[in-house]
Amino acid sequence: MQHSAYIKAPLYGLALGLLVSAFTACGGSEGKTGSLDSWKDSAKGSTVTGEEVSVLAGDTLLAKGDYTNFTLSGQAYTEPGATSALLFHTQAGKGGYELLFHNGAIDGSTKTGSLSHVRNLYRSLATDTAWFDFEMAVRGKNISVSINGVDVVCYTEPAAPYRSSEHADQLLSKGAFALVGKTGKTAFKNLHVTALPADATNPNDTLPAIDEQNDAIIRLQQQDFPVIDWHVHLKGGLTKEQAHGLSMNYGINYGVAPNAGEGGVGRMLANDQEVYDYHNEVKNHPFLFGVQGEGRRWITQFSPEALGIFDYLFTDGMTIVDKGRISRIYRAEEVYYDGRSKEQYMDLIVDQTVKILTNEPADIYANPTYIPEDMQADYDKYWTDERINKVLDVMEQNHIALEINPRYKIPSFKIIQMAKDRGLKFTFGTNNVDANFGKLEYAIEAIQTCGLTPADLWFPTMSVRRERQAVDYNHFGKK
Repeated sequence: MQHSAYIKAPLYGLALGLLVSAFTACGGSEGKTGSLDSWKDSAKGSTVTGEEVSVLAGDTLLAKGDYTNFTLSGQAYTEPGATSALLFHTQAGKGGYELLFHNGAIDGSTKTGSLSHVRNLYRSLATDTAWFDFEMAVRGKNISVSINGVDVVCYTEPAAPYRSSEHADQLLSKGAFALVGKTGKTAFKNLHVTALPADATNPNDTLPAIDEQNDAIIRLQQQDFPVIDWHVHLKGGLTKEQAHGLSMNYGINYGVAPNAGEGGVGRMLANDQEVYDYHNEVKNHPFLFGVQGEGRRWITQFSPEALGIFDYLFTDGMTIVDKGRISRIYRAEEVYYDGRSKEQYMDLIVDQTVKILTNEPADIYANPTYIPEDMQADYDKYWTDERINKVLDVMEQNHIALEINPRYKIPSFKIIQMAKDRGLKFTFGTNNVDANFGKLEYAIEAIQTCGLTPADLWFPTMSVRRERQAVDYNHFGKK
């Protein structure tokens, strides 16, 4: 299993320490590796043997054994549309945890490697119709999962886990393994399990367990509500390894995005070759891969083919063109009133936002409705219904999703509700400054206040940006 140096407690000044719990002896001989090559079909009562076994929808195959701490490795093969699960610490297929196998496009369904309802994942590192490796382990209260050698789950069950009534028996204890078919056909082979001692620990599990009694994320996970922060930048000290570790610890899927263009902060890409180099650098991390169109020249700097390798693309209206000048309105020194009133300047912001969303083929309107700092105290005054609707109109016409941004706490709940009433889709995105950027608190508040459901969320399968034509409306290509 490939372990990145991802969870270093000094990131937040957290004290290092392993959570070690005593368990009863494992069912197999400690340290001895055996094959899982004999399964009982719970419905037919027959026994299935061999190094390769398949499950179809409705099948439940049970293995003998009683394991507490263990490592299990093998290979899986999913046919298109197939979904299956490997249960562990289960009693006759009841209770315990579920490791999910389901590949395919990023469409909001949980993907391969998910610890179902506890650490749901939304991008798979495996593909259908090809054998892929997986490994999982239970050591004390820690559960780890890797797919094709990359860690995707590192979950420590706390002393007081939160579980909904539907998943009340989803707890560590001891038990057997089971294979469950949900849809289509999944094959498994070379399944090997090694019993570990009662004091086994995961040396990479260095962050404290989450206090789930006071954690909103686990409540969303238990509801299978997709928890994704689509707007994470590797900047301010945040490395891809740290982002990897924090994502697994918090239970929040991260969409990591560089800036493509000019004038932004953090990792900047300037041309197609830099796009391809970046993608090769991060492609084996379990992130969703986005890119931010930064500045207003980006549509002339990159080919559609290069930007097309990203799962999604977002841009914002925080950089505008004002009388031919590039103006980053999040910097006070670049907000040029030039004798205009703030109402007039607000009209300029709205006009520029409409042009951006009309001519620049983005999936997501990020940092939405941001206005200069000296206008923010009167946000509701400046964002009138007329101005809101001008922006929502163009978003609706171009199938653009609305980001709910926890850093700036925008857009307002009123605007979120207006967008929801139109049937617009949403993403959650922080736009972090550094490595300490919270856990989507404002987005969670929006879910509760505006009654958002998974059906209100956007996913890359809904994207139409590749069908849209980028328009050099500022004529940068001629300058």
